[in-house]
Amino acid sequence: MGPRLEVQASQDHRGTPDAPGRVVTLIERSFWNTLVDEHATIEDRVWGTAYRIEHSKVAEVQAYLDIREINGYSIQYTDIYPADQSLRPIRCMVYIGLPNNPQFVGPQDPRKLAMHIWRSKGPSGDNKEYLYMLDKALQDLDRGSGDKHVEDLVARVKAIEEKQVRKEGVGLGADIGEDEAAKAIGTGITKIGSADEQEEVEKVQQ
Repeated sequence: MGPRLEVQASQDHRGTPDAPGRVVTLIERSFWNTLVDEHATIEDRVWGTAYRIEHSKVAEVQAYLDIREINGYSIQYTDIYPADQSLRPIRCMVYIGLPNNPQFVGPQDPRKLAMHIWRSKGPSGDNKEYLYMLDKALQDLDRGSGDKHVEDLVARVKAIEEKQVRKEGVGLGADIGEDEAAKAIGTGITKIGSADEQEEVEKVQQ
């Protein structure tokens, strides 16, 4: 399995059908290698969490997830590697937005993607809130467990927020334009290499 990238449109959680937000999915490394991505490198590990579901609850949990992940995600199976390297890999079921699903939008210019995330919101809340919570959940898993692609987007979106606060005084009012956003996130951000909505608990490396 390859990197975690913000390349999936969200019409039902962090956006709307008319203005989809952006959420992450996992990409096969072999497919990522065929893409033009301004995050030119990926990390060796993709961090996440595995859950062991009680047998009596499996059908209930899957029915819930099938609805929650209905917007382009499908069930796939992959091995995950525990952070404790003395443990053997575990075969897990994962919801992934494959490249052939209708919500897959592919890599975007990081500046435009950050602006898109900053502006988007849906029934589950602001798109930027999703991004910030994802970043924190990944950072909290283990030492060095963050995701450079996610961290880069967080820095870019927060730069846009700070620009908006300075412009409006209290952070409310008319949105800043793309040119101003580009200035806010352009020179102050160092490009970094890149290597899901509820947070994750048992530490594993995938």
